[in-house]
Amino acid sequence: MDKVILKTDFNKLKLFKRGKVRDIYDLGEFYLLISTDRISAYDVIMNQGIPGKGKILTKISEFWFDFTKDIIESHFVSTDVGSFPSECRKYAEDLEGRSMLVEKAELIPIECIVRGYITGSGWNDYQKTGQICGIELPKGLVESEKLQEPIFTPSTKAEIGAHDENISSDRAMEIVGEETFNAIKSATINIFKKASDYAFEKGIIIADTKFEFGFYNGKIILIDEVLTPDSSRFWSRESYEKGQAQFSYDKQYVRDYLTSINFNKKPPAPNLPEDVIKNTLLKYKEAQELLTESKP
Repeated sequence: MDKVILKTDFNKLKLFKRGKVRDIYDLGEFYLLISTDRISAYDVIMNQGIPGKGKILTKISEFWFDFTKDIIESHFVSTDVGSFPSECRKYAEDLEGRSMLVEKAELIPIECIVRGYITGSGWNDYQKTGQICGIELPKGLVESEKLQEPIFTPSTKAEIGAHDENISSDRAMEIVGEETFNAIKSATINIFKKASDYAFEKGIIIADTKFEFGFYNGKIILIDEVLTPDSSRFWSRESYEKGQAQFSYDKQYVRDYLTSINFNKKPPAPNLPEDVIKNTLLKYKEAQELLTESKP
């Protein structure tokens, strides 16, 4: 089993920031993006990691960056540690499989969430208001039902420990400007549709996901991670049945455990039992294999 890397401390490199899962170093021309094995739920970072999860996220993201490059360019440069700048070499063992050299883009400060099915917080909102993020939906939808068309529901990008907040399209437009808003909305929907069709053939339903974008050389590009079990809801096509919760290949398993112990969604995080860690890893691995290794 892979060793668990919860945090990197590469003192010869310049730390730029730590996210919920990623440690980012500034290498001058590029950023070094490292996917640790940290896992967060309800915006709270858990005490234990999922062994090897960072490697799975990196492999899946690399696959999708390539798959969607006809729609939009990304910040991806390389995952080949041997080609990284020389100052990274002493950390090669920890970097192998979980790191990515990326272009230095200027972050567009909203999370671009797209929903193809009604679930999670969207289902909760719909039950109360008949809407999701101010978007009126048909009456009579049931949990996990497929929407007629995917919907774009942006949110704020909160600091660690704070919760992202759903916002209206008008508010998102105020934050980033109309032209940028329209461009990232269009890219979000187009990526989602292409990826969803592909994943469905492989046995996975992408119920919803989130993307992040940035400016690089005057263009909008795709950044961060793409369509991983951390940033998406992946359901089994085989067992899908609307009107109920679904079998998933993502961190919903962790969320369900936290719900079962009445976790208040605030730090400090409770410890995760060994079986929750093990089963979460199995789900992530299966998603990776179905998406990136099985034949069409």
